[in-house]
Amino acid sequence: MRFVVILIIWITLPAMILAQYGFEYRQKLGFLIAHRSLMDHLPEAPAVAGEFSVVYQTQHEKSWHSAYRQPLVGATLFYGSVGNNSILGKFMGLYGSVELPIIKYKAYRMDFRFGTGVGYTNRPFDPILNPQNVAIGSKINAMMCFAFKQSLRFANQGITLGIDMTHFSNASFQMPNLGINVPYISLGVQHYFKQTNSSLQKELSNKGPVSYGISGIFSAKEMRPVGVGRYPVYAMNFFGRRYFTPKFALEASLDIIYKKGLLSHPSYPNASPFDPLQIGFFIGYVQPFDRLHFIYGVGTYLRDVLRPDVPVYIRLGSRYALTSKLEAMMTLKTHFAKADYMEFGLMYHLNQ
Repeated sequence: MRFVVILIIWITLPAMILAQYGFEYRQKLGFLIAHRSLMDHLPEAPAVAGEFSVVYQTQHEKSWHSAYRQPLVGATLFYGSVGNNSILGKFMGLYGSVELPIIKYKAYRMDFRFGTGVGYTNRPFDPILNPQNVAIGSKINAMMCFAFKQSLRFANQGITLGIDMTHFSNASFQMPNLGINVPYISLGVQHYFKQTNSSLQKELSNKGPVSYGISGIFSAKEMRPVGVGRYPVYAMNFFGRRYFTPKFALEASLDIIYKKGLLSHPSYPNASPFDPLQIGFFIGYVQPFDRLHFIYGVGTYLRDVLRPDVPVYIRLGSRYALTSKLEAMMTLKTHFAKADYMEFGLMYHLNQ
């Protein structure tokens, strides 16, 4: 939790220096989606939550501000229910977000909002105390939020209306992990403070149109059935990235993955030491925000002897440039709606 708080402050602090800033409170009402038959017993009541955000209205101090038409950047505290307090518990969350303008007309704007961070529940799965929670096996989970939000400003005040999708998952770090998906509608109020006098800030040097390098990844994964145990996941990839515009790049990579837990899994009693080795080809869309990059993409396995999952995987998450050559990554790898593992690692650009 402490690392995520520091990361969110690290990402949003430069915007606070450069921009008009304010606060927003949103009241949210939604329902839990039972996306697996095993979860049919979980939706019990409406999901009610509140969010308090510190938001920063970027201006033109950096090139990406203009490229994205002055987006909002913020940090949000979430608290509330996901539709079943007795089994799933109450949730808290902290995440950073970006709001990209779709429509801007006078005092009205419509934004696409997305954010990632960390969530906490007080009622995870327990084989004795809470065996009915088949959705979440750990207290600490990743949190993602996607929304379409409308706002109307009156001087320094504003009102908002939004439609959100909120997701909690531990990326198979601890079973069970079917995940929680809750669509919400929200009503909110905003207050902005007087515009500050800002100075131009130094940007990270722009990378060339083509960048390539190598990355190293470490994670851990617990597999079904519950009780098999948690084992490390080692991975690396060779990647190439091409920047087409200040807000669009494509990335392709050759992924090499080794899941040690497959050697001890009861489904593969005769597995050889090299059988868990997977090789995949991935291509993704990269959305740069100066040092912060978001990535969304799909890959397929070229080598997959044991075939523990479907042959197609999805990767989404973020990278942060520590220097012009080195990026820290935190991305989620999934097989459609089923989380595989969370990727933590470093990316090194060989030609920067």
